[in-house]
Amino acid sequence: MKKWVLALGVGAAALGGTVAARTAMFKPDAVGDGSGITVAAAPAFDTQAAAQHLSQAVQIQTISHQNPAEDQLAEWDKLHGWLSSTYPKAHAAMQRELLGKTLLYTWPGSDPAAQPIIVMAHQDVVPVTPGTEKDWKYAPFAGEIADGAVWGRGTIDDKGSLVALFEALEALAGQGFKPKRTVILVSGHDEEVGGSGAVAVAKVLATRKIKALLTIDEGGLIATNTPIINGPAAMIGVAEKGYVTLRVTALAEGGHSSMPPAEIGTINLAKAVIAIHRNQFAMELRGPAAGMVDALAAKAGGLTKVAAANKWLLGGLITAQMAKSPSSAAMLHTTIAPTMLEGSPKENVLPQSANALINYRIAPWDTSANVLERARASSKGLGVTVNFTEKPPREPSPVSSSISPGWQLIVAAAKAGNPDLIASPYLVVGGTDSRSMSGVSDDVYRFAPIKLATSETKMIHGTNEHMTLINFEGMISFYARLIATAAG
Repeated sequence: MKKWVLALGVGAAALGGTVAARTAMFKPDAVGDGSGITVAAAPAFDTQAAAQHLSQAVQIQTISHQNPAEDQLAEWDKLHGWLSSTYPKAHAAMQRELLGKTLLYTWPGSDPAAQPIIVMAHQDVVPVTPGTEKDWKYAPFAGEIADGAVWGRGTIDDKGSLVALFEALEALAGQGFKPKRTVILVSGHDEEVGGSGAVAVAKVLATRKIKALLTIDEGGLIATNTPIINGPAAMIGVAEKGYVTLRVTALAEGGHSSMPPAEIGTINLAKAVIAIHRNQFAMELRGPAAGMVDALAAKAGGLTKVAAANKWLLGGLITAQMAKSPSSAAMLHTTIAPTMLEGSPKENVLPQSANALINYRIAPWDTSANVLERARASSKGLGVTVNFTEKPPREPSPVSSSISPGWQLIVAAAKAGNPDLIASPYLVVGGTDSRSMSGVSDDVYRFAPIKLATSETKMIHGTNEHMTLINFEGMISFYARLIATAAG
């Protein structure tokens, strides 16, 4: 017995020593901190005038509806004319091209051998949910400036970024800035409904053999209450999940509801949807989520750092903790969300066809083929067919580097004036136009330096969307610093 006790003691001591050693040597894997880059100062600009400009942009209702026939295309023309008249110096410096309603600007650099940079922000906004207008503090398309903010649909997603970019470019052009590296601005017209405009731009850039140093678009932000450190961190999206919807269909004879057969299509459909949803993809701490945990844990220290440094032993605990929050759980696996059901057009009619739509957001290590195969296997023998709603599905984006020159430039620009800000890689669980630039850019990043608490992000696509003047001023300065540093 003493020998067993001694052996256990030796094993525990060895385990403790291993854990302690790994913790002492722990450093985040390949996450650059922007050090060594001299950041250019942002030119002077008028924050109040910029706020007025954002207010005016919000009032132009470039709303993308699910049914394109409902779009008021004249609003896009109005926005284009407004941009030209509001930012004359930027327009004099840049060459403008129109691909449908999507805008492509080029500010030629003096060094043709230098890789360009691509900056992005889309023009369209989502509709306001009918009946919720009364819940807004200020009318959603009035662009009211009040309480230290500009209020209205699109102030954050994404006209805030679009106007901030033009404010930065106008200020740079006004002070005589001459880029050495070409600056390309892409503003898609339909990001909220698929992003065909960005796809078209990417094809044009590919024919011109463009290979940008970096692309930056919306996606991540500065979370003021970041999990793990419970403080501010620049969450820079290095990848985004794929997107696919499956249609599950159950066929039946139909007939009168007063004489239901033993097998009803809606029952088969319900069984299949439940079976598919129950067969969840496993949660895995890998890819951008693992990089995020490492970067934040290094800052947090303590037991959090111990766990991150010893994932071989404690990784399951980290995964279990992240799984408690839907937003962080979504970073760990491919998600399955049944969203739409369709059956009979009348309550007393048995449907001949019952359908369900199941939306998936695909993790970087999965594919649409995995999704379809898993759903079909889960519903086998239940009397349904499972197919993609559209082809080709949107696969996950490539994962960009968190040590590349592009990453370092973005981090350095974000940390200017805030040297203690932590930068972390991040997986964007939604979608952006920037995914289309993967083939024409070394790396693609999704980040705008808007400081928001987790609870405040609900206003994006929701009620009372607004951009504080402090955030807006920070965005303009950030874009100006980034462009002047990267292209100067």
